[in-house]
Amino acid sequence: MENPRELFQIMTRRFGMLNKNCCSSGGNDLSLVQSHILYEIDRLDQPNVQQVADVLGMDITTFSRQILTLVKMNLVKKSQLPEDRRIHILSLTTEGKYTAAAIDAEMNQYLEEVFSHMNEFEKETVLRSINLLNNAMAKSTVCCKPLI
Repeated sequence: MENPRELFQIMTRRFGMLNKNCCSSGGNDLSLVQSHILYEIDRLDQPNVQQVADVLGMDITTFSRQILTLVKMNLVKKSQLPEDRRIHILSLTTEGKYTAAAIDAEMNQYLEEVFSHMNEFEKETVLRSINLLNNAMAKSTVCCKPLI
């Protein structure tokens, strides 16, 4: 049996998670964390700052700095909730939506190319296994929290 940690280390490196910059937008390089933030804002319906930080498992101070950078890059809009001005709602700007869609297309193309080296049964087996692993990680008491 192969060493599970080594398998995850190799997969992480190959997937490009350790690359400093994952993508770019309008000449600006985005970090992997920033691309995850765009993805979650796009996926969630009018999330507030705390919701997205919680989903990504980030402390609010670090998250707020990332949001400020994305606002300055004109990718994210931060608006106060009228009924409670302490709460800020996040949304993607037009450029942010374009950037999120471009990253999504790039990732889907990458995954499609990776899966092209497998037959349909192998691909389904891998995807089913990843789903099982994600579900087990969600139940873990020692890692992988908090994801909604």
